[in-house]
Amino acid sequence: MSYDYEGFKKEILKLTKIDLNAYKEKQMKRRIDTLIAKSGAKEYAEYVKLISTDKKRFEEFVNYLTINVSEFYRNPEQWKILDQQIIPELIKKFGKNLKIWSAACSTGDEPYSLVMALSRHLPLSQIQIFATDIDKQVIAKAQGGLYSEKSIVSVPDDLKRKYFTKVGPSYQISNEIKSRVEFKQHNLLLDTYPQQVHMIVCRNVLIYFTDEAKDEVFRKFNNALAKGGILFIGSTEQIMDYRSMGYERRGSFFYEK
Repeated sequence: MSYDYEGFKKEILKLTKIDLNAYKEKQMKRRIDTLIAKSGAKEYAEYVKLISTDKKRFEEFVNYLTINVSEFYRNPEQWKILDQQIIPELIKKFGKNLKIWSAACSTGDEPYSLVMALSRHLPLSQIQIFATDIDKQVIAKAQGGLYSEKSIVSVPDDLKRKYFTKVGPSYQISNEIKSRVEFKQHNLLLDTYPQQVHMIVCRNVLIYFTDEAKDEVFRKFNNALAKGGILFIGSTEQIMDYRSMGYERRGSFFYEK
């Protein structure tokens, strides 16, 4: 059997539940063609057969597909706004048991950053972050909690000293931070969303999606938020038609339901 990229997308949806139609085609096809060439497969059908029968290749494919670029306190000036304005407002509005979702959390840098940011306002025992990603491999890495020096460069010095231990060239995040995050596999385009969330953090992920898929996710986020809840997005993103989706804009990267 032989098929083109359209046929390949259908097979991948059956196999992985990842809908490649939701991603910008030119960019994604180039990434996939590079991976297939590296694997030694001559065509799409041969590559599908390969990842169907080889668990390691299958996981490599999903990992490659879900572009994982992450770091702690990415864009520190936005985290300053979160610390000084957004978190105090959320506590005032919803109380101390905040329901926070880190969506498409990659290797855990973001949910762990959230725990540390919240620890300036709440005791750790009251902090619980729900963190999800489509890729099981990055969730496993997140649960390990070992990071390079480069990925923790923007963590405030006091928090770095308090919550990281140097292990060879790497840094291990403390168990007291790790224990405040619950990780789960989740597909933003297919799976149901948690409800009555006080803040959703999803940053620099949807840039790879088509405009239609992006809008669908932003609408679903709005449905998932409690009234007055906040969506925190990345510096590479904006919500064009935010009012019609039920948001008010609160600065460049924060939107309130």
